[in-house]
Amino acid sequence: MYLEIAMLAYFVVLFLTLRDVRIFKRTGYRSYRRGSLKGLAASTVTLLGAIIIATGPDFSLVGLLFVLLGLFINRKGLRERVFINAGTLDRVLGKTDYVKKKK
Repeated sequence: MYLEIAMLAYFVVLFLTLRDVRIFKRTGYRSYRRGSLKGLAASTVTLLGAIIIATGPDFSLVGLLFVLLGLFINRKGLRERVFINAGTLDRVLGKTDYVKKKK
């Protein structure tokens, strides 16, 4: 059961990281770049926790602590507003109302 929780947390962190990468590519806002880098670090720590859980039941608490640490690392902070008229599906997929201005 703990391994399923850890893997779900890993995939959620990875999904949000890929969404931040897509928003950064569309808008060029640095806060989304920082968020995607934090997401990469968080997904690494979360995956490490899942690997620790998979080694055996004796280490499941330590693995869950790594997963929790990864989720705390994934906190993104303040962001620019990029969604104005976007629906729920568009927000989930990372489609923004702003597009990066070409030089």
